[in-house]
Amino acid sequence: MIGERLRRAAGRNHALTTRYSQELRLWRSRPAQAGLVALVAIYALAPLYLTDFWLSVLTYAGISAIGAIGLNLLTGYTGQVSLGHATFLGAGAYAAGYFGGDLGLPLPLWLVLAAVAGGLLGAVVGPFALRLRGNYLVIITLGLVFVGEHVFQNWDGLTGGGSGRNIEAPVSLGFVDFDAISGYTREQSWFWLVWAVVALCALLAKNIVRTRPGRAMQAIRDRDVAAELIGVSLARYKIGAFVISSALAGVAGGLFGAYQQFVNPTDWNLLLSIQYIAIIIVGGLGTIFGAVLGALFVGSLPRLIEEYSDSIPGVATGAGDDGFITVFALNQAIFGLLIVLFLVLEPRGLAAIWLRLKAYFKGWPFSY
Repeated sequence: MIGERLRRAAGRNHALTTRYSQELRLWRSRPAQAGLVALVAIYALAPLYLTDFWLSVLTYAGISAIGAIGLNLLTGYTGQVSLGHATFLGAGAYAAGYFGGDLGLPLPLWLVLAAVAGGLLGAVVGPFALRLRGNYLVIITLGLVFVGEHVFQNWDGLTGGGSGRNIEAPVSLGFVDFDAISGYTREQSWFWLVWAVVALCALLAKNIVRTRPGRAMQAIRDRDVAAELIGVSLARYKIGAFVISSALAGVAGGLFGAYQQFVNPTDWNLLLSIQYIAIIIVGGLGTIFGAVLGALFVGSLPRLIEEYSDSIPGVATGAGDDGFITVFALNQAIFGLLIVLFLVLEPRGLAAIWLRLKAYFKGWPFSY
């Protein structure tokens, strides 16, 4: 009798374990697997059919997606609002310039060191999150942007000062040089490189948020005092979230610098931090794929506005133009407007719209 009960209990435990392991699979359904195949096909074939301009737009969007994934881990999953993301991006860019350009280290090594540079800076800022929250933490990270701008402007040996500096980091992986793949343009090669890194960063972030660290981060976001009472270490996970977020920002900054081959201290300003806030709000707070959607939508706007500014009424593209708004001011206005509209009309962002559409078609014809 006792043996039979033990066997039944073991069977139930095995069934629960099996079901839980199935739920942890990233692509557990056939539609999800088909979607993965479609994404791989788009990744492989898009550079063969798109123009260099659109590939450049998508490359910038991919770089934005990497930084946005990091910020979403910090803000969307852990509830720590930061306006200092631009400084972490700048740290990664200058690390790429030093380790890749000055020392000539290969792509994997300087990219990892760019992440380390961002992560170390995040580790310095992270302890403030233990004592401050909400608006006070926002003010601290806002101050970080101005401190970072000052350091970048005056550290001539590393940043080139106000004149900026060239970033000549090598982008070779084995025998493949992404600056000059035989038979392909630079834009095609960089599209493949950047979006491969996006996939790796998204996979890393997804595995973090669906395991114990991710559940602890979400518990801190929802009720930090209650989370601490049940044994969640606020110091470990708040500081850890800052480190991971800023490390991913460092990767994005390193790729940005290597792609542009030139950076200026004015690149890492408050507008850039606001742009990343707009990306995660528009894409969807607390979702990894929402960060990618937001980057595709918002991260592409500056490049598109710059390209088509001549066709937009009222935009001044030069000193002598009659327009009433500059391209820079238009970007600021659009980012602010998107933040307000999505917070008011769709707080869960594009990710929620996608999930509703998926649920509708999954339940069709019984959807309502």
